[in-house]
Amino acid sequence: MLVIEQLSKTFGDLTAVDGVSLAIPKGQMVGVIGRSGAGKSTLLRMINRLTDPTRGTITNEGRVITSLKGRDLRLWRASCAMIFQQFNLVERMDVLTNVMVGRIAHTGFLRAMTRSFTDEDRVRAIEALDRLDLVPQALQRAGTLSGGQQQRVAIAKALVQNPRIMLADEPIASLDPSNATRVMDALREINRTDGLTVLVNLHTLDTARAYCDRIVAMRAGQVRFDGTPDALTTEKVRAIYGSDDLSGDINEAVTSTSLSSHMSPEPFKAVGT
Repeated sequence: MLVIEQLSKTFGDLTAVDGVSLAIPKGQMVGVIGRSGAGKSTLLRMINRLTDPTRGTITNEGRVITSLKGRDLRLWRASCAMIFQQFNLVERMDVLTNVMVGRIAHTGFLRAMTRSFTDEDRVRAIEALDRLDLVPQALQRAGTLSGGQQQRVAIAKALVQNPRIMLADEPIASLDPSNATRVMDALREINRTDGLTVLVNLHTLDTARAYCDRIVAMRAGQVRFDGTPDALTTEKVRAIYGSDDLSGDINEAVTSTSLSSHMSPEPFKAVGT
């Protein structure tokens, strides 16, 4: 259980997150929705401890995450893997090495920087790439891949961290519909097959409805809805956001129609299949 209690973050006079409290059971896939500036990214960054909260606490399995420091904090960040919209890959480095860098919390900074990886690290990386259908690109420079492929490399890099929780901050915002579907299919299959808790920030409401067990809707830093996809009716969306959907003022390449079709060019593969 990941428990967030009265979590707040202020930047000067701006309150980005305002008293958020959530209890997220292990293995749940949660979609966090809201327009730009709602506080979604700040919330995920606080969970990963990339940003420290101004007030409130985060606990996981009885451990107070907000008080972790040093090595314990580094290990938490590894067990709570973060996927970013910008991919965060070294474009001049090959795909396999990019993925193995995800082992830094386990191998140590020096070994990761000198690329002194073990056979176990390589096996884990190849297995992760195989799950994302990227083994043929293993020795290719990351910068030569498409945006969708780079995002799947980022997911593989997160997988080798051996995480218990996976956080994804707008992972499909810059992708075309086909690649966006493949990324969302991958996140959902990881959630189902590995039993990982997945929190994913999304702009499109229909994407959250199609893929997530639970939807948390934020506005002005606060949680305005927390429930099942079916419970988030058009009337409730209108009451929260003042419109029927969340796409009216969002410049995003992904359309809800393309994602809700769930049609991936190739199926996601689990290890050993």
